[in-house]
This record gives sequence, C-alpha cells and structure tokens, in this order.
Amino acid sequence: MNTEKASRMTADDRRELVLAAATRAFARSGYAGTSTDAVAKEAGVSQPYVVRLFGSKLDLFLEVFTHAVRRIEAAFAEVVDAGPFDPDSEDDKARMGLAYAELIQDRDFLQVMMHGFSSGGVPEIAAAARRCMGEVFATIRRTGWDDEQCRDFVAHGMLLNVMLSMRAPEHLHPDDPLSALTTCAFGEHLDLLEPPA
Repeated sequence: MNTEKASRMTADDRRELVLAAATRAFARSGYAGTSTDAVAKEAGVSQPYVVRLFGSKLDLFLEVFTHAVRRIEAAFAEVVDAGPFDPDSEDDKARMGLAYAELIQDRDFLQVMMHGFSSGGVPEIAAAARRCMGEVFATIRRTGWDDEQCRDFVAHGMLLNVMLSMRAPEHLHPDDPLSALTTCAFGEHLDLLEPPA
C-alpha cells in the first residue's frame, strides 16, 4: 500500500486492512511465529504503524482471535434468532451445521482460531479462548439442546477444524482410514469445501 493510497483511506479502513493482513499472517505462522513486522509487510504499512494502531503483538492477536470466534457466535445466533428453533428437529440442527460449514470455508479464519485455542501457554490468549468458547456454548444452548447435545455439536465442529487444519479433505484416497473419517465427519458439506488458495 503506497503512502498516497493510505492517506486517502479512512482510519477505520486502514485498521480493517491491518486486521485482515494480521489474520493472514497469524493464520500462516501462529502467535509465536508471527512478528508485527510480518503483519506490517503483509499489510504494506510500516511496523511502527501497526504498533501505533494496536499496541503489542499480543493485543493484535487477541483482537484477531476474538473477532474470528465471534464470527462463529454470530452465525449461530443468527440461526437461532431466525425463527422458532425446534431442538428435536434434524432440519434445524442441519441449519446450525450449515452455518458453521459456510464459515470454515475461510481457512485463514479457521487457522487463527486453531492457533488461539492451542496457545494456552500464553495466559492472556488462554483466558480469551475460554471466554470465547463459553460465549459460543451459551449461544448454542439457546437452541434448547441439553448440555450433552451442545457438547456433541461443539465436538463435531472441533473435529472438522482439526481435519481442515491438516488438510484432510484435500487428500482423500480410497482405503485410507482418514479419508473414511473425513467423509463421515463432513458428510454432504464436503462438497462445499474448496481447497485453500
């Protein structure tokens, strides 16, 4: 991004541009492996500019991670708020699953989320992950499912995350047990997935 173009953008636009770049950078290398300099290069801005906007690398990662997980919470809330949700209806359960399947097509979002959930050694990230997962679970409970049904729904989603992180859907081979698990886990949603660019 050149200086002239940057000066024409609003402050909100510049902030969104850096957040999008940070999402891509953190998706590739995780929290520990990504510097604010790498984010700046991805965004086409200076490293001091990134620090001025967000403070520390930790603050930036927390914002990117929280934004990613809140997308999940918002998608589930939209399904529940769209009208009556029958906890015994397979169609309504499928609507929740489809909302998630559409989200996880964004591999950068998915990888950031996985990096956040696996960075429990950083107390601030662990606290954000616990808080965000609690918010997602609270939204899923609004379906009227009992806690075990909610747990199973979350567990299935996390299985999909892990399989996408290892790129299992891109490596389906006959007679491969992982391919059988991948096909079973994704079901009809497997056709919705596109390989990452």
